[in-house]
Formats: sequence, C-alpha cells, structure tokens
Amino acid sequence: MAHETAHHHESNTKRIWIVFAILSVLTIVEVILGIVKPGFLVHTDLFSMKLLNWIFIILTIFKAYYIAWAFMHLEGEKKGLRRAIVWTGVFLISYLIFILLTEGDYVYEVFKSNHVAWDF
Repeated sequence: MAHETAHHHESNTKRIWIVFAILSVLTIVEVILGIVKPGFLVHTDLFSMKLLNWIFIILTIFKAYYIAWAFMHLEGEKKGLRRAIVWTGVFLISYLIFILLTEGDYVYEVFKSNHVAWDF
C-alpha cells in the first residue's frame, strides 16, 4: 500500500545534458562564425546590417528563449503565460534592436559626413 501512494521521482540528468548540448552547439557556431567571418555573410547586407550580425541576433534570441523554456520551466506552464512571457521579451528585444540600429546608423552618417551641429 505504501508503494502505491509514493511519488515516483525521475532524474532530469538526460534532459540537462540535452539542453547543455544544444546550447553548447549554438555557442560554438556563434564563436566559429565570429572567428572565421565568412565573406558572403560579411559582405551581404540585409536591412542596413550585415547578414552575419542578423545570424548572431537570431541565434542569441533563440538561446535566450531556450534558456527560459528549459530553466524557467515554461514548457509546463499554461499557453497564455508562455505567450505573455515570450512575446513580451521578443517585442522588447526587437524594439531595442530597432532603436540601436536606427540611432547607430544616424550617428554613423553624421560622423561620415563630418557635419556635427552643436545646437544646444
């Protein structure tokens, strides 16, 4: 009778190693791309930014999502809570990238044209 009511505890060792392997592979791909910098990725522009930078951004967002999914245990939550957490993060990261690219391009163009106005 006691054996029937006891909770079965299952080890998550295999799951932890799978998460570790996936995150390690993504990080190794990022490091290799950062060291090698293939010419076709560096010299190809997409929306005013190098294709290699877009790959880094996408891989980083995927890793952040996967870390939240695995270590914050989002896979066991209700669909509404998962969407609220994930879509808020995706929106904020996308907005930050948009602002950084817009302002960075403006500053680059100002310094490139050697025209700096001191309108205070």
